[in-house]
Amino acid sequence: MKRIMSVLLVLVMAFGLVACGSSNDGAATIEQVEQKPEEPAASDNAAAEEETAEVEEPADNYHIGIVTGSVSQSEDDRRGAEAFQALYGEDRVTLAIYPDNFTEELETTIQTIVNLSDDPDMKAIIVNQAVPGTTEAFRQIKEKRPDIICIAGESHEDLPEIGSAADLVTNNDFVARGYLIIKTAHELGCDTFVHISFPRHMSYETMSRRVAVMQEACKEFGMEFVLETAPDPTSDVGVAGAQAYILEKVPEWVEKYGEKAAYFCTNDAHTEPLLKQLLEYGGYFIEADLPSPLMGYPGALGIDLTEENGDFQKILAKVESSVVEKGGEGRFGTWAFSYGYCLSAGLAQHAMNVIDGNSELCDIDDISKAFQQFSGEASWNGSSYTNAETGVKSDNTFLVYQDTYIMGNPGHFMGATDIEVPEKYFTVK
Repeated sequence: MKRIMSVLLVLVMAFGLVACGSSNDGAATIEQVEQKPEEPAASDNAAAEEETAEVEEPADNYHIGIVTGSVSQSEDDRRGAEAFQALYGEDRVTLAIYPDNFTEELETTIQTIVNLSDDPDMKAIIVNQAVPGTTEAFRQIKEKRPDIICIAGESHEDLPEIGSAADLVTNNDFVARGYLIIKTAHELGCDTFVHISFPRHMSYETMSRRVAVMQEACKEFGMEFVLETAPDPTSDVGVAGAQAYILEKVPEWVEKYGEKAAYFCTNDAHTEPLLKQLLEYGGYFIEADLPSPLMGYPGALGIDLTEENGDFQKILAKVESSVVEKGGEGRFGTWAFSYGYCLSAGLAQHAMNVIDGNSELCDIDDISKAFQQFSGEASWNGSSYTNAETGVKSDNTFLVYQDTYIMGNPGHFMGATDIEVPEKYFTVK
């Protein structure tokens, strides 16, 4: 009996060892599965990679710099830069301001632009307006940082010159607008067009060619063209002196040229006093040199737009209401969305789209797409810059414009972006 019990005990112990061995093997297998999940099939991997590529997020480890004038000289340009910075953050967007008296402080202007390239993460620099010194600044940047995209908005320097240093140049369409502003004035019943400027501006190809186009268009529409000279705000008289001159002269001009004359000035600082006096004494104003509901209108009308800040539909509605109240219905126009604002923000957005691989740098449709992000329902048009001397079109310089909006009750767009400008005007100089 003892012998039988001993045998049975040995068998039970042996069975227990076998069972424990099986259990340990199973535990090891489970642990291995938990530590190393099963790899998907090759076809699944390919599909996953393809899906990831389609929804790839833009890289956020690069910076964009925007250089503008001050609020006193170029408020809309600055506000557009601030809006873009607010959209993407101060850690990604760096802002700088060139001197008000940039013609006398050329070296400071150049250095202000070049300094942005010291940031190792800087990938694009936009200058709006591209005042004298921008070309040299871009050349210096390209010497040490050829990877940075250099973009000029509304160049004060000759377009072929700055186009040789910049990767992209975008200006208002001084050729098409030279014709369209006169055509619009004619449609509104104007018989005279008064152009106000000064020698520095008239030395710029963009402005001198626009004057030539305006003169030819006046001949076509049977209108008188007049050139008037006003002080340069960057001269010794400063902004205050230049504005005082306009305030004093407008009543004389209105008496001389009549209430059916339309007025145009090439400088932002001249715009507010011009609008103020035209509202009081009579006359027409089709649109500013760099059009915007904010360009001169708030100061001329004495209205506060703090609550409407950044909302151009509300800004336009308030400006328009004030213009109508002062008897300016059907005589005052603008672009519904600020050109300077759209240029600063739109060019920066375009640079970002290019860096992220979503746009081509020198594609007018891609440029317009970026502008449209900041201009609501207002339409844009444009074309490549054509050198009047050679007839050659540039591959990196574009001229753009927005439809003209005439304020009234109700106001309306003039359909300027749908009008085909006669080919002869593109070679007028």
